[in-house]
Amino acid sequence: MFRNTARCLDAFFVIAGGLIAHWLRYSTPIALSDTQRLLIAFNCVLVLLLFPGFGVYETWRGKALAPVLARIAAAWMVVVATGLVLAFTLHRMDAVSRLWFGYSTLISGALIIVARCAMHVVLRSVRSRGMNMRTVAIVGAPGFSRTLLAHLEHAPQAGFKPVCVFDTSVEGAGAYGPRLSRLPVLTDLSAFADKVRNEHVNEVWLALPLSEEHTLYRFARTFRHDFVNLRFIPDVRSLSLFNHALVDVVGLPTLNLSATPLSPPQMWPKLMFDRLFAALALLALAPVFIVLAVGIKLGSPGPVFFRQTRKGVDGQPFAIYKFRSMTVHHEAHGQITQATRNDARVTKLGAFMRRTSLDELPQFLNVLLGQMSVVGPRPHAIEHDDLYKDQVYGYMHRYRIKPGITGWAQVNGYRGATTKVEKMEARVKFDLFYIDNWSFWFDMKIVFITIFKGFVGRNAF
Repeated sequence: MFRNTARCLDAFFVIAGGLIAHWLRYSTPIALSDTQRLLIAFNCVLVLLLFPGFGVYETWRGKALAPVLARIAAAWMVVVATGLVLAFTLHRMDAVSRLWFGYSTLISGALIIVARCAMHVVLRSVRSRGMNMRTVAIVGAPGFSRTLLAHLEHAPQAGFKPVCVFDTSVEGAGAYGPRLSRLPVLTDLSAFADKVRNEHVNEVWLALPLSEEHTLYRFARTFRHDFVNLRFIPDVRSLSLFNHALVDVVGLPTLNLSATPLSPPQMWPKLMFDRLFAALALLALAPVFIVLAVGIKLGSPGPVFFRQTRKGVDGQPFAIYKFRSMTVHHEAHGQITQATRNDARVTKLGAFMRRTSLDELPQFLNVLLGQMSVVGPRPHAIEHDDLYKDQVYGYMHRYRIKPGITGWAQVNGYRGATTKVEKMEARVKFDLFYIDNWSFWFDMKIVFITIFKGFVGRNAF
């Protein structure tokens, strides 16, 4: 019913877009030309034929709005391009106003997308009030089942309503176990199957570890004659530091356990922003560089810049640049002594630069060279990498992306020396959260926070 209504509305919006475009272009109630009518008819038919192939009329339940709208926009562009090719083939484009064609394309597309947005808002409102829900039965151990229930509780707009839980950890201990989040917990498969059938439960979610293949087959056999949606939601909490994207490798579906978490197309906005921001920063800060360089030279003998080898993306070494903030000194091979409060090695200007992070500014050169990013996990000394990689779980996973000048850990107060393993664990936790939840706008948020409060910190000395 909904899909047929949506199809009719889309065809109506194509016609409405053509009529509105005609009025905007000519400002008169002149009737549409034969070619305009032909193009509109083409597009109406193509919408009905091609939109289903793009999944435009599939259910949105539980899906984010942005990818759905992107799919609709792509489908509309294909419809317009196909209609254009058909019209050219029939030699009917000579009499068509390009301005009218552009107006009609934009207006019809906008009407289709706005209608979907409005429907999305209405459905969210309806579902948040407990209507238009699909019932769900969850199968799994209490720990992961509780996690799924929390997700559903915090997303009522998705339209899923849990009705019961099957506890696989105590299966066979009786028909029912202790209630979980006010839901009945079943431990007998026959009783669970009867409940699903008698209450016409829409979906069964199998929240099981990857090793529970035999349990998956058992539930698939149990419900093989029932029209209930079986969904497998793998419990991969033990692999929480890895990237679980499903990719195609030589035609085989492959689950990444440890791989670069972001694909090159995803990284293009970040790469473009990095280079542009670094170039502008170096130009704008050139006077500051000159003043600091003179101050460093006058303050103590030695070079202006301090170079140190750090690990970049996928562990590739590179030379990181900083303004020298200490007197020139030598340490034993393989030893790095972190700066401490009132460290005698730090010069007066160096102490100011370290408190305000001005010593990090030359790293915009590293960003311009493509070795670093503006935002990302901070790279540590290689000696510290060797020390912490065996003490902090997931430490080396930070290097799956480019290191950054600033990062989520830094704007949350984790700057300066890390004298305790606990501090490094907390810093790594923030870095991994950033990697798992990366988006271009997350980067912009971190840059914004850094500009206004991230340069100065109590832990920097």
